[in-house]
Amino acid sequence: MTDAVFVHRTVLLDEAVAALAIRPDGVYVDCTFGRGGHSRLILSQLGPQGRLIAFDKDPEAIAVATALAAEDARFTIVHNGFETFATELAALGVSQVDGVLMDLGISSPQIDDGRRGFSFRFDAPLDMRMDTTRGITAAEWLATAAEADIAEVIKTYGEERFARKIAAAIVAQRAERPLETTRELALLVGKNVRTREPGQDPATRTFQAIRIFINRELDELKAVLPQVVSHLAIGGRLAVISFHSLEDRIVKNFIREASTTDRLPSWVPVRAADIAEAPIKAVGKAVRAGEEELAANPRARSAIMRTAERTAGEWKGAV
Repeated sequence: MTDAVFVHRTVLLDEAVAALAIRPDGVYVDCTFGRGGHSRLILSQLGPQGRLIAFDKDPEAIAVATALAAEDARFTIVHNGFETFATELAALGVSQVDGVLMDLGISSPQIDDGRRGFSFRFDAPLDMRMDTTRGITAAEWLATAAEADIAEVIKTYGEERFARKIAAAIVAQRAERPLETTRELALLVGKNVRTREPGQDPATRTFQAIRIFINRELDELKAVLPQVVSHLAIGGRLAVISFHSLEDRIVKNFIREASTTDRLPSWVPVRAADIAEAPIKAVGKAVRAGEEELAANPRARSAIMRTAERTAGEWKGAV
């Protein structure tokens, strides 16, 4: 199988790029290149002096991005997780940017290519790494992790009620023979999940949880948000597309906290003008895919985008 077999539909394409309010001469960052849908639209709106920097872990995404970089000198690709945002931008001589886009979803080629081990729809090696050049696979972790740690991961990142039972079954199974394929894991989970959500495979939550853990997805998200704010120019925008409640909760809480100033009691004699401005402000309401996009791409149904704008307020958070 080749990457050309798989089709990737970029979620909230027009809405996300519009949220950035692109300036033709601005500097922008696409934290998750994927197959380049958002990046290409951003480039189409940049002038000759504009610049776009993209991040991705996936070697197949990097191959696509490298070809784009060879065609367009305004574009730079970084083969690394976006947790390294500040370090990589410093290496490129960039101290300030005008907008940052983050599409946190796993790409369709990653799901549809059974070889990657992300999906229980295929029988394939249990890998689940975004970056197949580094780190341990899901199979390696499940073969060595403590039962309590496996249960905690499945419960926390998958919000799975039967996490302890699933973890116990995994440990019991590996005593005989460690799990090696996606189908083996899916069948084991199916035997230990007593109730199922309508239309959802019983392995869905467990696969999500292990994937998030193996790739440190939530840790990376928490680490990058302060870095983004510290690098945004005044008026610069941050747009984040999340695909499940754990991600969205982190983004929503970060924007709320960073856009709230210290509150003083009403009786304190101070003018509003004397109160320090928050470093960011939320822009509009959360955006979801419309009916037309959902009809063409059902995978967009869980997508939710939140946007924030950098203000003149001082950023005092950690970087």
